[in-house]
Amino acid sequence: MTRQRIAEAGMAMGLPRMTFVGVAALLGVSHMALYKHVQNLEALKRLVAEEIFCRWQMPETVGPLHEPLEAYLHRFSASLRELVRRHQGLAPYPIRRSATTPTMLDKIYAHHEWFAGRYGLTRERARWLLSTIAFHCIALADTVYAVSADDDVPLLDDETEAAEIEAEFDRGMQALVIGVLHMPS
Repeated sequence: MTRQRIAEAGMAMGLPRMTFVGVAALLGVSHMALYKHVQNLEALKRLVAEEIFCRWQMPETVGPLHEPLEAYLHRFSASLRELVRRHQGLAPYPIRRSATTPTMLDKIYAHHEWFAGRYGLTRERARWLLSTIAFHCIALADTVYAVSADDDVPLLDDETEAAEIEAEFDRGMQALVIGVLHMPS
């Protein structure tokens, strides 16, 4: 049983509904066998969240070479939004320090460094811009794309309402990006 297989089983089950017994069953082992690899349910969720986050391709490696800062922040926001939409329950792990793993922090800090270098920003300014966008985008996406705990039905299942909320999400993130870029350093 590898970390990779455990993470795959956890992702298949989903963070909100993950149980030790359920993941063990997906792996074809007893829950006691799983305990030999992972201490408890929270550690299992952290392992899965870390794997999801580490697989996520931050937008730094794609896109135009001379992309304007504002355009990059919109693309970064869209990427985070999609990550949270696809992985319900992920939100606390990248935004709460107590839930973020060292591996996740390494990826975040490396992105801050890359971003600062690419746009000629101080590390602190880069950190603040990216963290502010990430925090608000992840929190909003977590709310907008929530799934009913009882039946896996998206709470946002009316097409007209979904389109309206998507448009408001876009406008809200656009306002946030414009706002953070106009705040003093």
